[in-house]
Amino acid sequence: MRRIAVLDIGKTNAKVLLVDLTTGAEAVLAKVPNAVVGGPPYPHHDMELLWAFALDGLKLAAARGVDAVSITTHGAACVLVDRDGGLALPMLDYEHDGPESCAAAYAAVRPGFAETGSPRLPVGLNLGAQLFWQARAFPDAFAKVRHVLMLAQFWSFRLSGVAASEATSLGCHTDLWTPREGRFSSLVARLGWEALFPPLCRAADVLGPVLPEVAAVTGLDPRTPVLCGIHDSNASLVPHLGEAPCGVISTGTWMIVMALGGRPVTLEAARDVLVNVNALGQPVPTARFMAGREVEEIMAGRIVEPSEGDLRAVLSGRVMAMPSLHPGTGPFPGKRFGWIGAEPAGGARMTAASFYAALMGAECLSLVGAEGPVIVEGSFGGNRAFLRMLATATGRVVRGSGAGAGTGLGAALLAGPLAAKGVAAVEVLPETDPLWNGYVAAWREAVARW
Repeated sequence: MRRIAVLDIGKTNAKVLLVDLTTGAEAVLAKVPNAVVGGPPYPHHDMELLWAFALDGLKLAAARGVDAVSITTHGAACVLVDRDGGLALPMLDYEHDGPESCAAAYAAVRPGFAETGSPRLPVGLNLGAQLFWQARAFPDAFAKVRHVLMLAQFWSFRLSGVAASEATSLGCHTDLWTPREGRFSSLVARLGWEALFPPLCRAADVLGPVLPEVAAVTGLDPRTPVLCGIHDSNASLVPHLGEAPCGVISTGTWMIVMALGGRPVTLEAARDVLVNVNALGQPVPTARFMAGREVEEIMAGRIVEPSEGDLRAVLSGRVMAMPSLHPGTGPFPGKRFGWIGAEPAGGARMTAASFYAALMGAECLSLVGAEGPVIVEGSFGGNRAFLRMLATATGRVVRGSGAGAGTGLGAALLAGPLAAKGVAAVEVLPETDPLWNGYVAAWREAVARW
């Protein structure tokens, strides 16, 4: 296996990548916003638009040569498929508040954190809550469901015609999985959903070749294997599974902080931590924070490159962002966003936002017991201000991936080993300047009082 086409469906954007496993090179062939349709019957993703995009992207990949197709997608998402392979209901946007309308009834049936490693999250971030609400709100449509497919496995189903379940997506704060035992949780049996989930496969399993109609439209060889697929944060984890102990931070809309081989800790469910599941089916202590979304909102979408002068101004002025713009997520639930010091603009604002994300990331690393170097994948991997503050706040070496997302390579690696080390990571050491360490201490003291 050399050239792997990767369908990468993120919450914000969808991409088709081509990854060369002889070099680690990753080319983005196509990209489109993953827009949400307002309804009816509720806010949902346009799966047919995404399917047309995927086919067009795979056609571009086929022209360069493809040895296999892999899939990686965001979590908290599933697709309800009927007996004809169509949608029994549209794919719910997990940010819709519909599931909150039956939160009390759901709380009475969901398993506890000790069983699932899944905290109770707002809106539709627990997949079990989505399904519970859809079954109650749309009983006739829900009765037509043949398969509940996690999002990655929906796309592998569309490509191969084979329905499968997979643990990295099932283990992503769904309430549906027991990570330490590798089986469905008691919720699935309690609500009579066992028959709705197809057989369990591993992320790297080949479900079959592409369907003839897919081969005809894209130009892919009809024998091209389709892999089962993987949750995107766990795709970022794949290249580092042999590097424990280390902390891995996958960044995008969300910052997902995972500990491999760290120290034993008691996870605090109320602080947005959970037990994830890696590509080998092993439990992984994990913490989350909506870092990408919050930085975008702080900057009103105008991301800039701060200067060294901007960094010095923010450090010396102790200008600090306090958590959180999305107080239902992250390590400091219930705290509301605000500024300490004069509210900054331009490069200084970007600096303060980057420092804020880094300090929140350091808190997440502590919560999950991460030890060893910290590897940053995704959009924050090229943010030097973030990397420098993260290294200082943790006292450990931080390795940034540059501009690469990490998810594409990880998904491609399911098809086979990497023959080269790829692009070297940017390595950042903790700062020794008292301004940096003083800022860390002051931010932590301020958060405790906030």
